[in-house]
Amino acid sequence: MKLKPLKPMESRIAAILLLLVALVLAYLVLLHWWFVAPLRRIDSTMDDLRLTQARYAAIIAEQPQLQKRLAALGQGQADSHAFLPEREPSAAAAGLMQRVVDDAAAHAQDGTCEVTQKMPVTESANPHDEPYRRVAVSISLRCGMRPLVDLLYTLEHGTPYLFVSDFSLYRNPVAAMQRKDAASLEVQFTLSGYVRGVASAAPSASTGGPAQEDAP
Repeated sequence: MKLKPLKPMESRIAAILLLLVALVLAYLVLLHWWFVAPLRRIDSTMDDLRLTQARYAAIIAEQPQLQKRLAALGQGQADSHAFLPEREPSAAAAGLMQRVVDDAAAHAQDGTCEVTQKMPVTESANPHDEPYRRVAVSISLRCGMRPLVDLLYTLEHGTPYLFVSDFSLYRNPVAAMQRKDAASLEVQFTLSGYVRGVASAAPSASTGGPAQEDAP
């Protein structure tokens, strides 16, 4: 089948279309992928860097205020009554045990409450970057229910902050018959608190603290 020759007007239109297609291809091949696209990526990267620089500049500008806040928090911790007053773990353990003895005697007016055994608990040494050290003692009581509740409340809701753990309670029928006091309970728990600024070489509560004592 023979193609009809194009009219002059149609030939000019076809030539213009072919020229446009050639220009587009030349732009894509010679300009866009080699020059325009890389420049756009560079502009996007520069915008990201400007945003990052602005964020870091804002953080640096806040540094004096942050340092003041940290200093205020550190001073607040130094003045806090939440920590045990002693600096050495052995002295802190002795203070904890004496505190339990005194508080138990204070609540004995509501019923029998006596400390039958008290001793320091071995605590693993803190890492070098830990500012506080836990001090714990093991306490055994023979106590009535009412004075026991009052004693635990006093220990856990006062200052310095103390924590009761490993709590166990049972009634010894033999001791109750011998003492004629069926309301007495045998109680054991671990009482712990924290001391400030203890170096890693400081003696632990178990090695430097008082030996096991039995209450009279």
